[in-house]
Amino acid sequence: MGELNALFRKRIGLPEHEAITFDKLDTLLEKAALRIPFENLRVIEGKTKAITKENVVDKILLHQEGGLCYELNSLLYFFLIENGFDAMLTRGVVYKPAEQQYLAIGETHLTILLAHAGQTYLVDTGFGGNLPMKPVPLNGEVVSSSNGEFRVRKENSEYGDHVFEMKLKHKDTDWRIGYAFYKNKPIADLSACDEIQTIIVSHEESPFNKTPLLTQLTANGSITLTNTSFTQWVDGVVTKESIDSARFKELAKQYFNWRDWDSYE
Repeated sequence: MGELNALFRKRIGLPEHEAITFDKLDTLLEKAALRIPFENLRVIEGKTKAITKENVVDKILLHQEGGLCYELNSLLYFFLIENGFDAMLTRGVVYKPAEQQYLAIGETHLTILLAHAGQTYLVDTGFGGNLPMKPVPLNGEVVSSSNGEFRVRKENSEYGDHVFEMKLKHKDTDWRIGYAFYKNKPIADLSACDEIQTIIVSHEESPFNKTPLLTQLTANGSITLTNTSFTQWVDGVVTKESIDSARFKELAKQYFNWRDWDSYE
């Protein structure tokens, strides 16, 4: 068993030698969602590195940090491949419901498509608090996990031929689009992840290069930390605390295992 395989299992709490079958992906995705945060602190700090297998392992598994979609999903992709799954990475365009339009900065979401028993599934552990903790088939079938309902619909547009949609528990009363993607447009190599990271780091319309954001699902809701607020959802009840920089660091250490504070102000 390779280093990534062993370290990933240790990080999310999977038995070291247990075979990971398709039927066990629900458990894997839930454990990953509850253990590895979605966060942009290295972007804010200006300390990003090239997206390579070694760098992603070092950041998320050895240093116990979180990451953005191109880090979290590339890591999961490598784990799936090492465990015998037929998976590929593809890029998507994120939809902004408040503006009712897709992000103008292009294909900046990285996700995973997995083939199993003649069916294609979307697997995503890098979409903030909007994670389907089960593989989602591309045939429109609705899957439910503890945080809501999810589906992938075939829809042709200038952004893709499928859309990932969600209806989050306690938050959404109707379906909303997460992102669009092409089913048969896999990325050739990880240089595409570097392209995504470059846009996220430098584009003026990037949603992740201005203020810190850390979010993670919990057993009964979610937590989200920014430089000005800490928001907790617990069984559908939301509480929001206004914070200062000292409280931000305290909460980031307490909830997100963040330790490198000398470089972040």
